[in-house]
Amino acid sequence: MNLYLALVDDAGLFPPTSLHMSEALARHQRDQERASQVLTHRFLCPASRLDGLRREEAPPRRIGLIVDTPDIPPFDDLPVDSVELRADALDQLPGGGLPPGVRLFVEVPAGKYVADVPEGAALKVRCGGATADAFPSVEHLAAFIRFCAEHDLQFKATAGLHHAVRHFDPTLGVDRHGFLNLLLAVCEAVDQRDPAPVLRTTDVGHLVRLARAVSEETAKRARALLVSYGSCSTGAPLDDLRALGLIEEDA
Repeated sequence: MNLYLALVDDAGLFPPTSLHMSEALARHQRDQERASQVLTHRFLCPASRLDGLRREEAPPRRIGLIVDTPDIPPFDDLPVDSVELRADALDQLPGGGLPPGVRLFVEVPAGKYVADVPEGAALKVRCGGATADAFPSVEHLAAFIRFCAEHDLQFKATAGLHHAVRHFDPTLGVDRHGFLNLLLAVCEAVDQRDPAPVLRTTDVGHLVRLARAVSEETAKRARALLVSYGSCSTGAPLDDLRALGLIEEDA
């Protein structure tokens, strides 16, 4: 379970689920009551929708702020513990930086070396999107993971990771990365092996065997590197892990 502990952020407001605010918060509340250990119980909210969040009666206990506005709006009245913004928007950061206890994640393109990221910041990588060109290649994603492992840079992932195992999406005509592939690729990288083969495989049995063979020490180092990933569905990751026999918790 330690490999999957606090792995999934709640991105229910984002495509393709794109829930209304009230629906997203109601689902989030149900998830909190079920207390799954796989979920972080962090609610990801675009900066442009903070006012809508404030109008709701049951705000989340933890918020990840996704900056999609020209400036970072005030959020000191909300339980924001992370802020995510693109590398080309770093000039939006206040002069004194973010408040204590709020972690910065800087989104960078997969496969490209990183420069000028503020000290103490973590990275964010996009693994998919609404079009085929939004999905990074195995080689680029593997290069990003290796870079983070070699430089001890924490990161989180977002978009496209709808299921555990890599699979072909006929609608977009592209192979979707699997979140289990990603997680095990990080395990490979921290053990100084090439993460690309694990990212590329669609062999379910092979992935399950690899997952079951991960040592506690490797799991600890891998999860120290991979903070979490955002999923518009909070049920699908649990369903997939249960179906693969990797967790046993109730729905």
